[in-house]
Amino acid sequence: MQLRTFIAKDMRDALGQVRREMGPDAVIIASQRAKSGGVMVRAAFDGASAETEVNSELVTAEPAADEALPDFTQTFHEGLIRRLRGESAVKATAKSFNRAELLAILRSHRAPEALAHQLAEAAEKSALSDMTLALASALDRRMQSAPLVPGLSQALLLVGPSGVGKTAVAAKIAAHARLANRGVKLVAADTAGAGAVARLETFAEHLGAEWVVADSADSIAEAIVSDESILTVVDTAGFDPRSIKARSAYQALASLPDIEIMGVVSATGDAEEISEIAAALVSLGSKRMIVTGLDATRRLGALAGAVTQGAALAHITRSPYVSGGLETLTPLSLSRMLIETASGGIDRGSPQ
Repeated sequence: MQLRTFIAKDMRDALGQVRREMGPDAVIIASQRAKSGGVMVRAAFDGASAETEVNSELVTAEPAADEALPDFTQTFHEGLIRRLRGESAVKATAKSFNRAELLAILRSHRAPEALAHQLAEAAEKSALSDMTLALASALDRRMQSAPLVPGLSQALLLVGPSGVGKTAVAAKIAAHARLANRGVKLVAADTAGAGAVARLETFAEHLGAEWVVADSADSIAEAIVSDESILTVVDTAGFDPRSIKARSAYQALASLPDIEIMGVVSATGDAEEISEIAAALVSLGSKRMIVTGLDATRRLGALAGAVTQGAALAHITRSPYVSGGLETLTPLSLSRMLIETASGGIDRGSPQ
């Protein structure tokens, strides 16, 4: 397996470098953003021979000569690496805490009003003079980060509303597991959705993973592999977990043994609605959440609402494509996103 780390000014440039250097089949397995701009992504390609395999030391891939980026110099690379590693000697200008300003920022992201006031109050009580750190402290009281570790989970049941990207998330998780040298079995439980089974089959074939169709709780239970070296990922049909009728239909799935319920919601919806859906998924047994659609929204109120309902945040996604990978997010990095995107301080970029 070939591993490389790329430095770029934004996610678009990073993915361009990955595709030029490693080809279209490379998969993003990790990414990290600097407070003052730029990204570092780790990409892997499972088709490399042992002779061409490289180690995981930092590689700063430069654009081709005819695609040179303006002002994208070696100095930028070196400074970006220092910032990503927390080694910057010059601290960025801090925004002083102001409760009214923080409320205005949260409202600009369309955060639920009650949550905005709770976060502003907790941030004020932290007595931190820096706005970003104060908000991070408030978020830390309500938000936990718990990324997936491919070698630990045995089976994952992806649940959530229709159209939030569960099938793509299943493929991303499978890609991470395959790159960790673990077997994967994809289970298509959404047999009614248009093209859902065919799409999961395509992902499975591309990843070299086993796949089956399961149309009932019993067949899903039978599909779960007892072999700990194989991760089973079940892609279910979309439903509204707030609906009593829909919840009753999923009770059998929620009670399956040896399977973790993983909630999936989108950051593109109304923040109040997404908060309610996330809370309902928690009541169904979801202890972790994946939030999709960060590439398609500038307002992060729904994201803030989703990650403060009791389920730990496993990952966020910025792309519907498998190559977009899964990203981690901490209370501090979410605080930076909320404050800096509201003030136009950073461009979160696009993975396309």
